[in-house]
Amino acid sequence: MSFTLPELPYSYDALAPYMSRETLEYHHDKHHKAYVDNGNKLLEGSGLEGKSLEDVVKGSHGKNAGLFNNAGQHYNHIHFWKWMKPNGGGDKLPGKLKAAIDSDLGGLEKMKADFAQAGATQFGSGWAWIEVKGGKLAISKTPNGENPLVNGASPILGCDVWEHSYYIDYRNRRPDYLKAFLDHLVNWEYVEEMYTAATK
Repeated sequence: MSFTLPELPYSYDALAPYMSRETLEYHHDKHHKAYVDNGNKLLEGSGLEGKSLEDVVKGSHGKNAGLFNNAGQHYNHIHFWKWMKPNGGGDKLPGKLKAAIDSDLGGLEKMKADFAQAGATQFGSGWAWIEVKGGKLAISKTPNGENPLVNGASPILGCDVWEHSYYIDYRNRRPDYLKAFLDHLVNWEYVEEMYTAATK
């Protein structure tokens, strides 16, 4: 199965002013497209052709760095676009997800603070995550294109803290970007969908 670049689930202007049209055009049309194009080239002859994207990510980890980096970023970005929506964020969470955040992460405010801290303290490029591991929610961070799949966990929310995700709009103010992501962009319904799938 080859990689294909998905359409954005909203218009390029839809997330403004928290994420600009220019950022989405560069991030989706240039960066994500490059992961898809490079990933497809590296998939050929890798022995992982025809596998699901999740299996390519896990199967290339520690064995084929080039393929892993591009497949990991492709996986991360497919979900990143869906983890955001116009008029997202805020504190109105679906019931099942809210209950899990309350019991496993100490409530919404603590979760937001810990998630933002993970993103702000990820040195260099990487991601901040809420993951399901052993049936419980946890917050983590990973470098570069790595994601919780390779650590035996299932990601249910990720925020891209590579500079291309925020520099046009926020310059070096990564904490402001993370706050805007949590307060105005997160698609909590999609987070719950992934939580439900991860806890079946």
